[in-house]
Amino acid sequence: MSANDESGEGDQGRNDDFEELQRLLRSMLSGGAPASGMDPEQFAKAAGLPIDPQTLKGLFNALQGAMQRPTDEIDWSAARRTAIEVAGNGDSLGDPASAERAFPVAALWLDEVTELGATPDAPRTLTRIEWVQQSIDTWVGLADPVARSITAALMEALRSQMPEELSGALRGATPLLRSVGGALFAVQLGTIVGRLSGEVVSAGDVGIPLLSGPGREGGALLPGGAAAFAAGLDQDAEAVTLYLAVRELAHARLFRHTKWLRLHLLTAIADYARGIRIDTDRIDEIAREIDPAHPEQIQEVIAGGALIPPKTGAQEAAHARLETMLALVEGWVDVVTADAAKRLPGAEAIAEMVRRRRATGGPAEHAFGALVGLELRPRRLREAAALWRLVAERSDVATRDGLWAHPDLLPSSEELDHPARLLERLGLAGVAPDAEVDDFDAALAQLLDGELPPHEGREGGAAG
Repeated sequence: MSANDESGEGDQGRNDDFEELQRLLRSMLSGGAPASGMDPEQFAKAAGLPIDPQTLKGLFNALQGAMQRPTDEIDWSAARRTAIEVAGNGDSLGDPASAERAFPVAALWLDEVTELGATPDAPRTLTRIEWVQQSIDTWVGLADPVARSITAALMEALRSQMPEELSGALRGATPLLRSVGGALFAVQLGTIVGRLSGEVVSAGDVGIPLLSGPGREGGALLPGGAAAFAAGLDQDAEAVTLYLAVRELAHARLFRHTKWLRLHLLTAIADYARGIRIDTDRIDEIAREIDPAHPEQIQEVIAGGALIPPKTGAQEAAHARLETMLALVEGWVDVVTADAAKRLPGAEAIAEMVRRRRATGGPAEHAFGALVGLELRPRRLREAAALWRLVAERSDVATRDGLWAHPDLLPSSEELDHPARLLERLGLAGVAPDAEVDDFDAALAQLLDGELPPHEGREGGAAG
């Protein structure tokens, strides 16, 4: 066979392969009967998506659009549509009046306990759909580097595993496969965000400022979410709303004052995502183990992280930075909220429920677990809160809050482990409270280990 013949037949073969692949995918997404090659419910199970007609319709519309207009870019409009549809199912409006009454009181209490002043933007109330509409761009920004890394990793895995005779078809189908994969990722993100809208109680509930931009930095409460949270407590609903308003406004003040903080967190997520790769050898093993009659096993494998090899050194460093920063944010908010709400009846019981919710997997854990596999450790949050309180006790509130002026001033992971190092850096090592140094160090160690209950030194009659 001549070179020209070989080239011509090779090109024709690759075209035939590509056309066959397109035909199969179009058949799968044509909306026909299951006999055409795909059961929509099984596909949804494998993708980890809820099996309801509206979501499945949106999924297949997105995939059909990706088929018809393949591109290197991810069409995130599918995420927006899906999130709004999921949030709209059972949207509970709640009573905004309670939150509106709580905001001015919360602002006054915070003025007494922190140097970080109120934001120019007024706090607001939001429905679930409004929360989705105003936060989805932030979610897309968080998910985009992760989606690109996973898509690149999967394409590289396909190239390494594809037989040589099909490599031409794969090259021709790359834009198509990337578009379909991006559409699936977008719908999955929309489903996650839509579900989260039913769990969050405030704009800062996931640890980062989701509502960025003019007029959106004053904080926000979701009355429906606050009411659902209060329903599980033996506390007055108005008191619960007021406590949540204090937390939200403290969070909003911190991020408004610390302009660099938001970008710092997003950069840590992007750094982590760049190192994502797929274990192709493990794919072969799993393909032999999965029962085709049970496609949900695929989602279990993906959710369990079986395809992702151990983190690289760079990923470990980015993961650690992100975990430490989120712990410092939440620890500071916990301390400031406790100080501001000290006159609120039942504040400690409400705070305990917030801690339990976080420890058992709240919106922050769900969000970051879905994006970067991050699990916030409750012990790390306790350490951060104890450290912020220690700095204020050894110095003052201005010194504590001044550490947010620059990332280099914040406590490091090592200083979280060894608070004495931070005190030395701040020149506070020789400044001790009234208690003996040895007694203080012993009590601090017990507090960091979670062995001392809050306010243990108070007598019952003086607790009020």
